[in-house]
Amino acid sequence: MTHETLDAGAVQLPAEAIDAIERAATSAHRAAHPHEALFSERAANIKQSAVRDVFDISMRPGLVSLAGGSPYLQSLPLERLAATAASIIADEGLTALQYGGGQGTEELRTQICEVMAAEGILDALPQNVVITAGSQSAQDVAAKVFCNPGDVVLVENPTYVGALNTFEAYQVEVATVEMDDDGLVPELLEARIAALQTAGKNIKFLYTIPNFNNPSGITLAQERRQRVVDICRNANILVLEDNPYGLLRFDGEPLAPLRAANPADVIYMGSFSKIFAPGLRIGWALVPEHLQRRYYLASESVTLCPPTLNQMLVSAYLRDYDWRGQIETYRGLYAERCTAMLAALDEHMPAGTSWTSPEGGFFVWVTLPEGVDTYPLLQKAIDAGVVFIPGAAFTSSDTPSNKLRLAFSAVPPDAIKEGVRRLAPVLREALTAL
Repeated sequence: MTHETLDAGAVQLPAEAIDAIERAATSAHRAAHPHEALFSERAANIKQSAVRDVFDISMRPGLVSLAGGSPYLQSLPLERLAATAASIIADEGLTALQYGGGQGTEELRTQICEVMAAEGILDALPQNVVITAGSQSAQDVAAKVFCNPGDVVLVENPTYVGALNTFEAYQVEVATVEMDDDGLVPELLEARIAALQTAGKNIKFLYTIPNFNNPSGITLAQERRQRVVDICRNANILVLEDNPYGLLRFDGEPLAPLRAANPADVIYMGSFSKIFAPGLRIGWALVPEHLQRRYYLASESVTLCPPTLNQMLVSAYLRDYDWRGQIETYRGLYAERCTAMLAALDEHMPAGTSWTSPEGGFFVWVTLPEGVDTYPLLQKAIDAGVVFIPGAAFTSSDTPSNKLRLAFSAVPPDAIKEGVRRLAPVLREALTAL
């Protein structure tokens, strides 16, 4: 959501925000229809709720949305991109609008290897890249290929809501591992694996967002990265590395991905959603060679083929535009907005609250004292003219959460400051009631 002014009119919250808040809400009471007896057991794990009523309220003019992690597309050369898209259809329409190969175009897979090289993966081969419908699809394929009902998937606590929804739909057990300010704690990961294996559990993979974790903004420290992979390798557990934000580090070079030194043990997932445009729904998985064939076939069985027109537009962007310069523009924008949010939190947040200080990405994670449940505060915040995502959305636990996520990526600095100013009294009242 972008807000060039605070009274820019009604706003539509992004799908990620809707999914996350729905996860944190309780299910709606409704009469059962006979067709519900036809649902699979898997369907019971797909979350539903009445929270869309909240979004009817949130459409009011003047709302500041600190909820959705959307990129700031206004910085893209939209008119030039429109001409490029028109040219692709006019000159290559019979290819662009036709079915394509299930693995994705060779040109884009080769270019993706160049993008990954900028992140620190220097040995990627196009034949091991599978183009997906965003990294969300890559997560789904991984769960489909590796997980049976009852298997265990390890995740950071907190973690991406879309991944939780995907894994739980495949009837797996999601087991969390705690983080500190330096990310996933290797000793806790090792202990968690040992306890689960002692209990007879079958652990398939660790899903991790090592760079600017969604929702916490925390980055896995460089000195922990190899240790995490080694622990999983020793237990015969794959690592599923999700890195949509890695190039959006505010200062310095990107930290080397887990995949960089571990080609046989890590499935690496990337996306153009954050570094180009999410509406194109183009992501990828770099799969170890010995797993690639089965992974590719599973992906093809879901999507048949990734959209050729969208792939060709991404290829043209990577070939003909200064995509590295655009990433630098994004980095500067997001750094400025993160600074504005941290300054506003420091100025307005009540005593007893704390928050992360991300080195990149889109999000800040706010912690309130124990005993505060942030989900009931959502309606009060909307009444005050601001919206956030409650922390309960980002964990597999059904217990209340004293956390909340704030997104700064798509909101100008002045609107960020105003949104935090509106939120502060809501939190202060909750703390006073303890």
